Amino acid sequence: MRAIQFDSCTIALIILAVTMVLFVWGKFPLPVIAVGSALAMGVFGVIPFSSAFSGFSNDINLMVIGSMVVGEALFETGVAQNLGSTIIKMVGTNERLFLITCVVLSAVLSAFLSNTAVVAMMLPIVAAVAASSKGAITKKHSYMAIGFAANVGGGMTLVGSSPNVVLQGLLADSGLETMSFFDLTLGSLPRLAFIILFYATIGYKLQKKVFNFEDAPDAGGGATGEGEEQGFSRRKMITSVMILILTITGFVSGIWTVGAVAMVAALACIVTGCISIQQVFARMDWTTVWVMAGSLGLAAGVSQSGAGELIANTIISLMGGQVSMFTLLLIFTILSVVLANIMSSTATSAMLGPIAFAMCQALGYSAKPVAMVIIWALNLAFLTPIATPPVTMTLQGGYRFLDYTKVGFPLMVGCLLLTIVTYPFLFGV
Repeated sequence: MRAIQFDSCTIALIILAVTMVLFVWGKFPLPVIAVGSALAMGVFGVIPFSSAFSGFSNDINLMVIGSMVVGEALFETGVAQNLGSTIIKMVGTNERLFLITCVVLSAVLSAFLSNTAVVAMMLPIVAAVAASSKGAITKKHSYMAIGFAANVGGGMTLVGSSPNVVLQGLLADSGLETMSFFDLTLGSLPRLAFIILFYATIGYKLQKKVFNFEDAPDAGGGATGEGEEQGFSRRKMITSVMILILTITGFVSGIWTVGAVAMVAALACIVTGCISIQQVFARMDWTTVWVMAGSLGLAAGVSQSGAGELIANTIISLMGGQVSMFTLLLIFTILSVVLANIMSSTATSAMLGPIAFAMCQALGYSAKPVAMVIIWALNLAFLTPIATPPVTMTLQGGYRFLDYTKVGFPLMVGCLLLTIVTYPFLFGV
Protein backbone atom coordinates (compact mmCIF):
# COMPACT_ATOMS: atom_id res chain seq x y z
CA MET A 1 0.00 0.00 0.00
CA ARG A 2 1.55 3.30 -1.12
CA ALA A 3 2.05 5.94 1.53
CA ILE A 4 0.44 9.28 0.86
CA GLN A 5 3.06 11.93 0.16
CA PHE A 6 2.50 15.63 0.67
CA ASP A 7 4.51 18.41 -0.89
CA SER A 8 5.79 21.28 1.24
CA CYS A 9 2.95 23.57 0.12
CA THR A 10 0.29 21.13 1.34
CA ILE A 11 2.12 20.55 4.63
CA ALA A 12 2.40 24.32 5.20
CA LEU A 13 -1.35 24.70 4.60
CA ILE A 14 -2.11 21.92 7.09
CA ILE A 15 0.16 23.53 9.71
CA LEU A 16 -1.45 26.92 9.07
CA ALA A 17 -4.97 25.48 9.44
CA VAL A 18 -4.11 23.64 12.65
CA THR A 19 -2.44 26.77 14.04
CA MET A 20 -5.50 28.92 13.34
CA VAL A 21 -7.79 26.37 15.03
CA LEU A 22 -5.54 26.24 18.08
CA PHE A 23 -5.34 30.03 18.30
CA VAL A 24 -9.14 30.36 18.21
CA TRP A 25 -9.67 27.39 20.54
CA GLY A 26 -7.50 28.98 23.21
CA LYS A 27 -6.75 25.70 25.02
CA PHE A 28 -2.98 26.14 24.88
CA PRO A 29 -0.83 29.22 25.64
CA LEU A 30 -0.21 31.46 22.63
CA PRO A 31 3.60 31.16 22.81
CA VAL A 32 3.33 27.35 22.73
CA ILE A 33 1.14 27.46 19.63
CA ALA A 34 3.26 30.06 17.81
CA VAL A 35 6.63 28.45 18.51
CA GLY A 36 5.15 24.99 17.89
CA SER A 37 3.94 26.06 14.44
CA ALA A 38 7.40 27.39 13.55
CA LEU A 39 8.99 24.20 14.84
CA ALA A 40 6.56 22.11 12.78
CA MET A 41 7.62 23.97 9.64
CA GLY A 42 11.17 22.81 10.28
CA VAL A 43 10.38 19.29 11.51
CA PHE A 44 8.29 18.49 8.44
CA GLY A 45 10.87 19.94 6.07
CA VAL A 46 8.85 22.88 4.80
CA ILE A 47 11.71 25.29 5.51
CA PRO A 48 15.16 24.94 7.10
CA PHE A 49 15.31 25.27 10.89
CA SER A 50 17.39 28.41 10.43
CA SER A 51 14.38 30.03 8.74
CA ALA A 52 11.86 28.56 11.20
CA PHE A 53 13.66 30.14 14.16
CA SER A 54 14.82 33.33 12.45
CA GLY A 55 12.10 35.27 14.27
CA PHE A 56 14.08 35.09 17.50
CA SER A 57 16.86 37.19 15.99
CA ASN A 58 14.58 39.29 13.82
CA ASP A 59 15.29 43.02 14.02
CA ILE A 60 11.63 43.76 14.70
CA ASN A 61 11.45 41.40 17.66
CA LEU A 62 14.56 43.01 19.11
CA MET A 63 12.88 46.39 18.75
CA VAL A 64 9.89 45.22 20.76
CA ILE A 65 12.12 43.85 23.54
CA GLY A 66 14.14 47.06 23.74
CA SER A 67 11.06 49.28 23.79
CA MET A 68 9.56 47.27 26.64
CA VAL A 69 12.71 47.73 28.70
CA VAL A 70 12.64 51.49 28.15
CA GLY A 71 8.98 51.63 29.18
CA GLU A 72 9.65 49.66 32.36
CA ALA A 73 12.61 51.90 33.18
CA LEU A 74 10.36 54.97 33.05
CA PHE A 75 8.20 53.40 35.74
CA GLU A 76 11.10 52.12 37.84
CA THR A 77 12.77 55.53 37.97
CA GLY A 78 9.57 57.31 39.02
CA VAL A 79 8.94 59.16 35.76
CA ALA A 80 5.53 57.48 35.48
CA GLN A 81 4.61 58.39 39.03
CA ASN A 82 5.64 62.01 38.50
CA LEU A 83 3.54 62.04 35.37
CA GLY A 84 0.55 60.93 37.44
CA SER A 85 1.08 63.69 39.95
CA THR A 86 1.34 66.24 37.15
CA ILE A 87 -1.90 65.02 35.60
CA ILE A 88 -3.84 65.30 38.85
CA LYS A 89 -2.49 68.81 39.41
CA MET A 90 -3.56 69.85 35.90
CA VAL A 91 -7.06 68.37 35.74
CA GLY A 92 -7.99 68.05 39.40
CA THR A 93 -10.54 65.38 40.30
CA ASN A 94 -12.91 65.86 37.36
CA GLU A 95 -13.18 62.23 36.24
CA ARG A 96 -14.31 62.94 32.68
CA LEU A 97 -11.45 65.40 32.12
CA PHE A 98 -9.02 62.97 33.73
CA LEU A 99 -10.28 60.20 31.44
CA ILE A 100 -9.81 62.29 28.29
CA THR A 101 -6.31 63.26 29.44
CA CYS A 102 -5.41 59.59 29.95
CA VAL A 103 -6.81 58.69 26.52
CA VAL A 104 -4.75 61.37 24.77
CA LEU A 105 -1.60 60.57 26.72
CA SER A 106 -1.90 56.81 26.16
CA ALA A 107 -2.48 57.23 22.42
CA VAL A 108 0.38 59.67 21.91
CA LEU A 109 2.88 57.65 23.97
CA SER A 110 1.84 54.45 22.18
CA ALA A 111 2.84 56.01 18.88
CA PHE A 112 6.47 56.07 20.00
CA LEU A 113 6.69 53.20 22.49
CA SER A 114 5.26 49.71 22.57
CA ASN A 115 1.57 50.15 23.43
CA THR A 116 1.91 47.23 25.83
CA ALA A 117 4.63 49.08 27.73
CA VAL A 118 2.53 52.25 27.75
CA VAL A 119 -0.44 50.50 29.35
CA ALA A 120 1.90 48.88 31.87
CA MET A 121 3.10 52.38 32.75
CA MET A 122 -0.33 54.07 32.76
CA LEU A 123 -2.29 51.64 34.96
CA PRO A 124 -0.21 52.26 38.11
CA ILE A 125 -0.50 56.00 37.46
CA VAL A 126 -4.30 55.76 37.36
CA ALA A 127 -4.35 53.52 40.43
CA ALA A 128 -2.28 56.07 42.33
CA VAL A 129 -4.49 58.96 41.24
CA ALA A 130 -7.66 57.02 42.10
CA ALA A 131 -6.29 56.24 45.56
CA SER A 132 -5.55 59.89 46.26
CA SER A 133 -8.83 61.26 44.82
CA LYS A 134 -11.06 59.82 47.58
CA GLY A 135 -13.40 58.15 45.10
CA ALA A 136 -13.76 61.05 42.67
CA ILE A 137 -11.71 59.15 40.07
CA THR A 138 -12.12 55.39 39.60
CA LYS A 139 -10.01 52.77 37.90
CA LYS A 140 -13.02 51.12 36.26
CA HIS A 141 -13.80 54.30 34.30
CA SER A 142 -10.20 54.69 33.11
CA TYR A 143 -8.49 51.33 32.59
CA MET A 144 -10.46 50.05 29.60
CA ALA A 145 -10.26 53.42 27.84
CA ILE A 146 -6.49 53.43 28.29
CA GLY A 147 -6.23 50.01 26.62
CA PHE A 148 -8.39 51.09 23.68
CA ALA A 149 -6.50 54.37 23.28
CA ALA A 150 -3.16 52.54 23.37
CA ASN A 151 -4.42 50.30 20.57
CA VAL A 152 -5.38 53.29 18.43
CA GLY A 153 -2.11 55.05 19.22
CA GLY A 154 -0.20 51.87 18.42
CA GLY A 155 -1.43 52.14 14.84
CA MET A 156 0.00 55.64 14.38
CA THR A 157 3.66 54.83 13.72
CA LEU A 158 5.88 51.93 12.73
CA VAL A 159 6.82 50.94 16.29
CA GLY A 160 3.56 51.32 18.21
CA SER A 161 2.28 47.73 18.28
CA SER A 162 3.32 44.18 17.46
CA PRO A 163 1.31 43.84 14.18
CA ASN A 164 3.08 46.93 12.83
CA VAL A 165 6.52 45.49 13.32
CA VAL A 166 5.54 41.98 12.21
CA LEU A 167 4.16 43.24 8.89
CA GLN A 168 7.12 45.57 8.39
CA GLY A 169 9.39 42.57 8.87
CA LEU A 170 7.37 40.50 6.40
CA LEU A 171 7.52 43.28 3.80
CA ALA A 172 11.29 43.50 4.20
CA ASP A 173 11.76 39.73 4.10
CA SER A 174 9.68 39.57 0.89
CA GLY A 175 11.76 42.27 -0.79
CA LEU A 176 8.74 44.62 -1.01
CA GLU A 177 8.47 48.34 -0.33
CA THR A 178 8.51 48.90 3.42
CA MET A 179 6.76 51.53 5.53
CA SER A 180 8.48 54.64 6.80
CA PHE A 181 8.14 55.69 10.44
CA PHE A 182 5.16 58.04 9.94
CA ASP A 183 3.38 56.34 7.00
CA LEU A 184 0.62 55.16 9.35
CA THR A 185 0.08 58.50 11.08
CA LEU A 186 -2.20 60.37 8.70
CA GLY A 187 -4.72 57.56 8.48
CA SER A 188 -4.75 57.22 12.27
CA LEU A 189 -5.51 60.84 13.14
CA PRO A 190 -9.29 60.60 12.41
CA ARG A 191 -9.49 57.57 14.70
CA LEU A 192 -7.62 59.39 17.44
CA ALA A 193 -10.04 62.32 17.15
CA PHE A 194 -13.00 59.93 17.28
CA ILE A 195 -11.86 58.08 20.39
CA ILE A 196 -11.32 61.41 22.18
CA LEU A 197 -14.79 62.61 21.15
CA PHE A 198 -16.32 59.25 22.11
CA TYR A 199 -15.03 59.34 25.67
CA ALA A 200 -15.80 63.03 26.02
CA THR A 201 -19.47 62.36 25.22
CA ILE A 202 -21.39 59.07 24.96
CA GLY A 203 -18.47 56.83 25.91
CA TYR A 204 -18.21 58.17 29.45
CA LYS A 205 -21.98 57.96 29.95
CA LEU A 206 -22.06 54.43 28.53
CA GLN A 207 -19.32 53.32 30.89
CA LYS A 208 -21.21 54.62 33.93
CA LYS A 209 -24.23 52.59 32.83
CA VAL A 210 -22.37 49.37 31.96
CA PHE A 211 -19.81 49.24 34.78
CA ASN A 212 -22.34 48.63 37.56
CA PHE A 213 -19.84 47.11 39.97
CA GLU A 214 -17.55 48.32 42.72
CA ASP A 215 -14.18 49.73 41.70
CA ALA A 216 -11.37 47.16 41.72
CA PRO A 217 -9.43 47.16 45.02
CA ASP A 218 -5.84 48.34 45.15
CA ALA A 219 -3.26 45.64 44.50
CA GLY A 220 -0.78 47.16 46.90
CA GLY A 221 -0.13 50.49 45.18
CA GLY A 222 -0.63 53.78 46.89
CA ALA A 223 -0.96 57.40 46.04
CA THR A 224 1.95 59.01 44.33
CA GLY A 225 2.44 61.73 46.85
CA GLU A 226 5.43 63.88 47.63
CA GLY A 227 6.79 61.38 50.15
CA GLU A 228 6.96 58.52 47.66
CA GLU A 229 8.45 60.63 44.94
CA GLN A 230 11.33 61.53 47.24
CA GLY A 231 12.43 57.88 47.11
CA PHE A 232 13.37 58.19 43.44
CA SER A 233 16.70 59.37 42.16
CA ARG A 234 16.43 62.58 40.17
CA ARG A 235 19.53 61.56 38.19
CA LYS A 236 17.90 58.31 37.12
CA MET A 237 14.67 60.08 36.25
CA ILE A 238 16.47 62.53 33.99
CA THR A 239 18.57 59.74 32.50
CA SER A 240 15.55 57.59 31.62
CA VAL A 241 13.77 60.53 29.99
CA MET A 242 16.87 61.37 27.96
CA ILE A 243 17.15 57.73 26.84
CA LEU A 244 13.50 57.84 25.76
CA ILE A 245 14.04 61.03 23.76
CA LEU A 246 17.17 59.63 22.09
CA THR A 247 15.33 56.37 21.32
CA ILE A 248 12.53 58.20 19.54
CA THR A 249 15.10 60.31 17.70
CA GLY A 250 16.89 57.16 16.61
CA PHE A 251 13.65 55.58 15.35
CA VAL A 252 12.73 58.66 13.34
CA SER A 253 16.19 59.42 11.93
CA GLY A 254 16.88 55.85 10.82
CA ILE A 255 20.49 56.09 11.99
CA TRP A 256 20.43 52.31 12.63
CA THR A 257 17.79 49.63 12.33
CA VAL A 258 14.90 49.99 14.79
CA GLY A 259 16.06 46.83 16.57
CA ALA A 260 19.56 48.20 17.04
CA VAL A 261 18.24 51.54 18.35
CA ALA A 262 15.89 49.86 20.84
CA MET A 263 18.51 47.41 22.11
CA VAL A 264 21.09 50.18 22.61
CA ALA A 265 18.45 52.10 24.56
CA ALA A 266 17.62 49.03 26.65
CA LEU A 267 21.30 48.44 27.45
CA ALA A 268 21.67 52.12 28.36
CA CYS A 269 18.79 51.81 30.82
CA ILE A 270 20.49 48.85 32.51
CA VAL A 271 24.04 50.20 32.47
CA THR A 272 22.98 53.55 33.94
CA GLY A 273 21.05 51.82 36.72
CA CYS A 274 17.60 52.98 35.63
CA ILE A 275 16.45 49.37 35.85
CA SER A 276 18.23 46.18 36.90
CA ILE A 277 18.66 43.13 34.71
CA GLN A 278 16.66 41.11 37.26
CA GLN A 279 13.73 43.53 36.93
CA VAL A 280 13.96 43.37 33.14
CA PHE A 281 13.62 39.59 33.08
CA ALA A 282 10.86 39.62 35.70
CA ARG A 283 8.71 42.24 33.94
CA MET A 284 9.32 41.45 30.29
CA ASP A 285 6.16 40.56 28.34
CA TRP A 286 7.58 37.23 27.20
CA THR A 287 4.26 36.18 25.67
CA THR A 288 4.52 38.89 23.02
CA VAL A 289 8.19 38.13 22.35
CA TRP A 290 7.65 34.38 21.87
CA VAL A 291 4.43 34.74 19.89
CA MET A 292 6.08 37.19 17.52
CA ALA A 293 9.17 35.02 17.03
CA GLY A 294 7.11 31.90 16.40
CA SER A 295 4.64 33.69 14.12
CA LEU A 296 7.45 34.95 11.91
CA GLY A 297 8.65 31.36 11.52
CA LEU A 298 5.12 30.27 10.61
CA ALA A 299 4.84 33.10 8.09
CA ALA A 300 8.19 32.14 6.56
CA GLY A 301 6.91 28.61 5.99
CA VAL A 302 3.66 29.81 4.43
CA SER A 303 5.53 32.21 2.16
CA GLN A 304 8.53 30.09 1.12
CA SER A 305 6.48 26.95 0.49
CA GLY A 306 4.18 28.74 -1.93
CA ALA A 307 1.14 28.18 0.31
CA GLY A 308 0.48 31.91 0.56
CA GLU A 309 0.54 32.28 -3.19
CA LEU A 310 -1.82 29.31 -3.58
CA ILE A 311 -4.33 30.80 -1.12
CA ALA A 312 -4.08 34.18 -2.81
CA ASN A 313 -4.66 32.76 -6.29
CA THR A 314 -7.63 30.72 -5.02
CA ILE A 315 -9.26 33.83 -3.52
CA ILE A 316 -8.64 35.81 -6.70
CA SER A 317 -10.16 33.07 -8.88
CA LEU A 318 -13.22 32.84 -6.63
CA MET A 319 -13.72 36.57 -7.13
CA GLY A 320 -13.54 36.23 -10.88
CA GLY A 321 -9.96 37.41 -11.20
CA GLN A 322 -10.97 41.09 -11.21
CA VAL A 323 -10.33 42.64 -7.83
CA SER A 324 -9.96 46.41 -7.51
CA MET A 325 -7.46 47.85 -5.07
CA PHE A 326 -10.28 49.32 -2.96
CA THR A 327 -12.02 45.93 -2.80
CA LEU A 328 -8.75 44.27 -1.79
CA LEU A 329 -8.25 46.84 0.96
CA LEU A 330 -11.82 46.36 2.14
CA ILE A 331 -11.50 42.55 2.20
CA PHE A 332 -8.42 42.59 4.41
CA THR A 333 -9.83 45.36 6.61
CA ILE A 334 -12.96 43.36 7.45
CA LEU A 335 -11.07 40.07 7.73
CA SER A 336 -8.48 41.64 10.03
CA VAL A 337 -10.93 43.35 12.39
CA VAL A 338 -12.98 40.16 12.74
CA LEU A 339 -9.97 37.93 13.44
CA ALA A 340 -8.40 40.55 15.73
CA ASN A 341 -11.27 40.18 18.18
CA ILE A 342 -11.10 36.40 18.46
CA MET A 343 -7.38 35.61 18.30
CA SER A 344 -3.97 37.18 18.79
CA SER A 345 -3.45 40.28 16.65
CA THR A 346 0.23 39.42 16.38
CA ALA A 347 -0.56 35.94 15.11
CA THR A 348 -3.24 37.27 12.76
CA SER A 349 -0.80 39.72 11.18
CA ALA A 350 1.74 36.95 10.65
CA MET A 351 -0.86 34.72 8.96
CA LEU A 352 -2.58 37.36 6.83
CA GLY A 353 0.62 39.08 5.70
CA PRO A 354 1.98 36.42 3.33
CA ILE A 355 -1.49 35.81 1.87
CA ALA A 356 -2.15 39.52 1.31
CA PHE A 357 1.27 40.14 -0.22
CA ALA A 358 0.94 37.18 -2.58
CA MET A 359 -2.43 38.52 -3.76
CA CYS A 360 -0.94 41.97 -4.35
CA GLN A 361 1.90 40.52 -6.41
CA ALA A 362 -0.54 38.40 -8.44
CA LEU A 363 -2.74 41.43 -9.15
CA GLY A 364 0.14 43.85 -9.74
CA TYR A 365 -0.67 46.06 -6.74
CA SER A 366 1.67 47.56 -4.14
CA ALA A 367 1.65 45.52 -0.93
CA LYS A 368 2.39 48.43 1.42
CA PRO A 369 -1.17 49.90 1.47
CA VAL A 370 -2.61 46.47 2.29
CA ALA A 371 -0.11 46.07 5.14
CA MET A 372 -1.18 49.47 6.47
CA VAL A 373 -4.91 48.71 6.44
CA ILE A 374 -4.30 45.36 8.16
CA ILE A 375 -2.44 47.21 10.91
CA TRP A 376 -5.19 49.79 11.36
CA ALA A 377 -7.87 47.08 11.49
CA LEU A 378 -5.95 44.85 13.90
CA ASN A 379 -5.58 47.78 16.28
CA LEU A 380 -9.38 47.95 16.58
CA ALA A 381 -9.64 44.83 18.74
CA PHE A 382 -12.15 46.34 21.19
CA LEU A 383 -14.83 43.63 21.48
CA THR A 384 -12.97 41.13 23.65
CA PRO A 385 -10.10 41.29 26.13
CA ILE A 386 -8.22 38.30 24.69
CA ALA A 387 -6.67 39.40 21.41
CA THR A 388 -4.19 42.14 22.23
CA PRO A 389 -2.00 42.65 25.34
CA PRO A 390 -2.86 46.36 25.91
CA VAL A 391 -6.55 45.47 26.30
CA THR A 392 -5.93 42.20 28.15
CA MET A 393 -3.97 44.07 30.81
CA THR A 394 -6.99 46.25 31.60
CA LEU A 395 -8.82 43.24 33.07
CA GLN A 396 -7.24 44.47 36.32
CA GLY A 397 -10.13 46.96 36.38
CA GLY A 398 -12.52 44.16 37.32
CA TYR A 399 -14.38 44.05 33.99
CA ARG A 400 -16.53 41.17 32.78
CA PHE A 401 -16.04 39.75 29.30
CA LEU A 402 -19.15 41.38 27.79
CA ASP A 403 -18.27 44.79 29.26
CA TYR A 404 -15.70 45.10 26.50
CA THR A 405 -18.28 44.25 23.84
CA LYS A 406 -20.88 46.71 25.15
CA VAL A 407 -18.48 49.66 25.31
CA GLY A 408 -16.12 48.64 22.51
CA PHE A 409 -18.70 47.95 19.80
CA PRO A 410 -19.79 51.55 19.04
CA LEU A 411 -16.18 52.69 19.35
CA MET A 412 -14.95 49.99 16.96
CA VAL A 413 -17.69 50.67 14.39
CA GLY A 414 -16.99 54.42 14.39
CA CYS A 415 -13.24 53.95 14.04
CA LEU A 416 -13.70 51.30 11.34
CA LEU A 417 -15.97 53.47 9.20
CA LEU A 418 -13.59 56.43 9.52
CA THR A 419 -10.69 54.19 8.51
CA ILE A 420 -12.41 52.91 5.37
CA VAL A 421 -13.59 56.39 4.35
CA THR A 422 -9.98 57.61 4.26
CA TYR A 423 -8.77 54.98 1.75
CA PRO A 424 -9.61 56.99 -1.42
CA PHE A 425 -7.73 60.01 -0.05
CA LEU A 426 -4.74 58.11 1.27
CA PHE A 427 -4.24 55.62 -1.54
CA GLY A 428 -6.05 57.16 -4.51
CA VAL A 429 -8.35 54.15 -4.94
